Amino acid sequence: MAIVSEPRTSPEIAVLQVAIVIPAWNEAPTIERVVRSVMPGRTVIVVNDCSSDATAPIAAAAGAVVVNHTANLGYDGALQSGFEKAEELGMDIVVTFDADGQHDAAILDEIIQPLARDQADIVIGIRPQTARFSEALFGLYTWLRYGVSDILCGLKGYRIDLYKRRGHFDSYSSIGTELALAALAGGARIAVVPVPVHEREDRPRFGQGLRANGRILKAMWRGLRIKA
Repeated sequence: MAIVSEPRTSPEIAVLQVAIVIPAWNEAPTIERVVRSVMPGRTVIVVNDCSSDATAPIAAAAGAVVVNHTANLGYDGALQSGFEKAEELGMDIVVTFDADGQHDAAILDEIIQPLARDQADIVIGIRPQTARFSEALFGLYTWLRYGVSDILCGLKGYRIDLYKRRGHFDSYSSIGTELALAALAGGARIAVVPVPVHEREDRPRFGQGLRANGRILKAMWRGLRIKA
């Protein structure tokens, strides 16, 4: 399924600079493999969110640009820093990609191509299923309003202009949804791509209990009032 308009330019893929932004907190067991899997032809930016393990040196040794936080800023704070670095480096496209091994790098071309061909402003990955009832509820809301059933998937691609126009990636702990919701509210061109999800190799960063569901519902409530 894809919701796209006709391209404004030639269907040939332009030569654009692509950044893969990976937020990472204590991901030493998986970060090298993840970085190397997404790297060919792309700039990989790993945001080390004050890890207590060897995430940062392992990512650097694998060839990533590493942004180090001196305090833990959380998932959204890490993505914010990743976008700031991508803009600093002159990137045209930014793809967010999780560090835990759940995403398959083989899907990246499907995420990047609609952006590179100027057929979409944002590409959103759609997982086969969600992990929590709150994610399903958030997805129902965005499906009814925008036709996007999985706004919380961590695998998304953006043309950097979306970020530049808004001036930030996140301002309210949106769990990676604010920029996407603002783009949808503003009538951005959308493409959605089904993405496989592998079994996690560690514990979920957000947990599984009431606290995790509460955070997601809070982000959804704030997202109801999002504006372009």
